[in-house]
Amino acid sequence: MKKYWLLLMIVLIGTFTILGFYGSEIYRQAPPIFTTLKTIEGKTVYTKKDILDGQVIWQSIGGQEIGSIWGHGAYQAPDWTADWLHRELVNYQEIYSHKYFKKSFAQTSEMEKMILKSAILKDYREARAINDEVTFSVIRYEAFMLTKNYYIDLFSNSPNMKSTRIAYAISDDVLPQLERREKMMAFFFWSTWAASTNRPDQNITYTNNWPHEPIINNVPTGNNVFWSIMSVVILLAALGALIWYYAFKKEEDEIESNLPKKDPLLEFKLTPSMKALWKYWATVVLLFVIQITLGGIIAHYTVEGQDFYGFPLSKYLPYSLARTWHLQVALFWIATSFLAAGLFLAPIINGGKDPKYQRLGVNILFGALLVVVAGSMIGEYLAIHQLMKLDLSFWFGIQGYEYVDLGRVWQILLLAGLGIWLTLMLRCIVPALKIASDTKQLLFLFTASTVAIATFYGGGLFYGARTHISIMEFWRWWVVHLWVEGFFEVFTTVSLAFIFVKLGLLKSRSATKASLLSTSLFLLGGIPGTFHHLYFSGTPLPVMAIGACFSALEVVPLVLIGMEAFHTYRMQSLTSWTKNYKWPITFFVGVSFWNLVGAGIFGFLINPPIALFYMQGINTTAVHAHGATFGVYGMLSLGLILVIVQTTFKERKWNNRFMGFAFWGLNIGLALMILLSLLPIGLIQAQASISTGLWYARGSELMQSELIQKLRWARALGDIVFALGSFSLAIALLDRTGIIKIQESKSYDFLDEAIPDEELIVK
Repeated sequence: MKKYWLLLMIVLIGTFTILGFYGSEIYRQAPPIFTTLKTIEGKTVYTKKDILDGQVIWQSIGGQEIGSIWGHGAYQAPDWTADWLHRELVNYQEIYSHKYFKKSFAQTSEMEKMILKSAILKDYREARAINDEVTFSVIRYEAFMLTKNYYIDLFSNSPNMKSTRIAYAISDDVLPQLERREKMMAFFFWSTWAASTNRPDQNITYTNNWPHEPIINNVPTGNNVFWSIMSVVILLAALGALIWYYAFKKEEDEIESNLPKKDPLLEFKLTPSMKALWKYWATVVLLFVIQITLGGIIAHYTVEGQDFYGFPLSKYLPYSLARTWHLQVALFWIATSFLAAGLFLAPIINGGKDPKYQRLGVNILFGALLVVVAGSMIGEYLAIHQLMKLDLSFWFGIQGYEYVDLGRVWQILLLAGLGIWLTLMLRCIVPALKIASDTKQLLFLFTASTVAIATFYGGGLFYGARTHISIMEFWRWWVVHLWVEGFFEVFTTVSLAFIFVKLGLLKSRSATKASLLSTSLFLLGGIPGTFHHLYFSGTPLPVMAIGACFSALEVVPLVLIGMEAFHTYRMQSLTSWTKNYKWPITFFVGVSFWNLVGAGIFGFLINPPIALFYMQGINTTAVHAHGATFGVYGMLSLGLILVIVQTTFKERKWNNRFMGFAFWGLNIGLALMILLSLLPIGLIQAQASISTGLWYARGSELMQSELIQKLRWARALGDIVFALGSFSLAIALLDRTGIIKIQESKSYDFLDEAIPDEELIVK
């Protein structure tokens, strides 16, 4: 095993060195927040304090849950950077044309347009901070004021902007205080300045020419195209190497030859701490249903804006709050299922024994999780409704950053809860490590992944309310990408390997080797691949190069998904008793499918820099998010819950009708959401972004068109099928636990029953 451990160590040291070094470059080369913005006459328009105050105010109304900045955030309202930039440029064209040519821009000649283009490029691409100050030209200041007043009205209760707010699903009077609206405009303008001003001594903007805006030559750079090509070449080379390796390596039989005659867990006596986990999986199901309900409300807001079938729901549950809860509840129930799976495995690892007070610790942790869930959701409600003091909003209300919205106090408490979980896990694992023999290395890898889950969430504490948004994005993706997509994946791989070893279905050595190799392959692309989220977030060019090349490697392990799915599915047919694990295994097979499609295909669709240049912040991102988040982690979480419930309630059987409908309803429903709505809308937006600009792809003219509205309604079919699948799963779980009793079909399906081998032929 030494070479596999050595490979993993080299990968970890090398990739984190890359991530750390270029992370420091993000700090060093982030777009400057200038001290003063002033007119040519010397009048101060905004200060650095105004910009940072505006950032905090933007966070308090939902931040990335109400439109987006630099492409990160919600897809319903515009990207404020792209939208502000285009509106200001159009205003500039009209003001300049009337002042110098005495006519509207539409009436100008080609020669006059060339003169205007030269002036506009000088005023925008060369508007660098000199001595920490940025100065407006006369015309740009007038264009700025027109644009600012438009947004002041938009975020107020102005009747003339009512239809626009409905189109953007923004509730009326989002920011009642004029002073707060004024300061938020300072932050919006600064993000636009960074996206339209060249870096010193370079002909690219701080956001690498994003967003696409032909008026000021914001088009893909040569580096963007080059590293996109290189990412595809690296992907093909890595796939070839992997296929070559598997074609020529010595085949080893991973399946245990001496399979147990009966289920090793059948006679396992549950410990008190394992029995106490019923609260966890029950909460998972409850939060799952709540999340689906919120998702339906969000989807409906895209067609009705502020109402829910005529009811003014946005007064109480605005789009930004519903989306905040939708994403946060998803992370809560997925994370809870992983924590429950770990706590369920811990006593099995420890030889069927609970350390002293283990059950008490499990109950305390559950209480702590409830406090975090309830407290964070209440805080977000108060903050978004502007019922909380601004200086408390970030701490107790909402941070305003997608997937890490919960207030900082609740985030700290959640990290403390993970610390409790780690302690409970290590109390079982450490004694087992001391006496383990053949499973010791697999246990050590399991321990490492457990420590990573408990600690890497702490990356979200390395920024504050007034931290530069480029730096904040760097740390946010440590949580979203490294914590969720990275180390949860490792934990899952090792957990499933350990389960199959304990069931006697896999050799410990083969499981350890496969886990180490899979972990190395995944983290090789996954750790530096974090940068593929940061191409246009005010980061230097090397971030784009590294993100493009390494994230292409993330796809490589996914080519083995078919083989993984086959081996997983084969587990249920190895012996008569393994057929009892049909449904957990079937859900794990579903994970394999969505890993390939949702994470792999739809992920690489938007991964190359040239693709993301046009697709960042449109529904193609939502396609990947839904396919990967629920398809992979959601299905995986539910599979883990099924293992816990099945092992806990051994005397009962699954209701195959409801479980079958649940599995296929969830998968077909998700596929219909994507294929009937999200994907076609995303492709229409992509074409619009390429041909016209992101402002148009996200604007109301396109998004409120008849075709887009029909596609949004078409999603209802997938939503309904998905919801029915989730309710069917809930019923099946209640039936398995004996809370309700449903008569099973009279037809006898011998493939789903544990039948001794000698009786199988008779049946």
